[in-house]
Amino acid sequence: MGCLLGRPAEIGVLGYEDGAGTRSYCNEAKCNKITFRNRLCGVAGVQVTRADQREDFRRLVRAELPRLYAIARSLVGADAEDAVQDCMVKAFERLDQVRDPAAGAAWLRSILVNCCRDRGRARSRQPVPVDWGEAEDFSLYRKIAYEDPFPYSDSLHLDFLQGFGREDVHAVLLRLPEIYRVPLVLVYMHGFLTKETAAILQVPLGTVLARLHRGRKLFEKQMWDYAEENGLLKEDVR
Repeated sequence: MGCLLGRPAEIGVLGYEDGAGTRSYCNEAKCNKITFRNRLCGVAGVQVTRADQREDFRRLVRAELPRLYAIARSLVGADAEDAVQDCMVKAFERLDQVRDPAAGAAWLRSILVNCCRDRGRARSRQPVPVDWGEAEDFSLYRKIAYEDPFPYSDSLHLDFLQGFGREDVHAVLLRLPEIYRVPLVLVYMHGFLTKETAAILQVPLGTVLARLHRGRKLFEKQMWDYAEENGLLKEDVR
């Protein structure tokens, strides 16, 4: 799966532009309301002032915001803005947890994933019921070849996949149970290593690999079902 998500344009330091409006995730007024200790211990015992820490946080968010929004968009759809807002507030409150500046981006993404999971549970979004026997036996490529066998070539697969726009991909992902959607999004859409994904989700590596396998099978099946339901199949394939 390639990344099919656009990058939002940055506005100022901690905001992004969405259509005609602008939403600031963590403006200076909001940040100033969050209480810090007077002095915080940085890397190797170096004392870091509150102003230094705030500036480091601003630089981190400036660099990571487009990717954070893209990840959230994949995980919670229309709730992406609110999930990133939650992430910014929680991260700012927990800045004293960061000991290694090089780990700041991974730390921020981990907070975001948990915020997305919390929002998904709060909304009680119900995924499509899973028939695992059917999903395990399903092969998207085999299905395409069976339904449209002449002439058979790899281009048949590409023709099918190119019928999906970004919104279609998001819609299919949101049909999946969270335990499969999250690792699929992190690994295949946003390039996380499986070890990184295991650390973020706080599960063993083997669990991530198993969820990726089942998630791929379920995603293929849901892609086909979604295409049938929304008229994305060619007439001779239906």
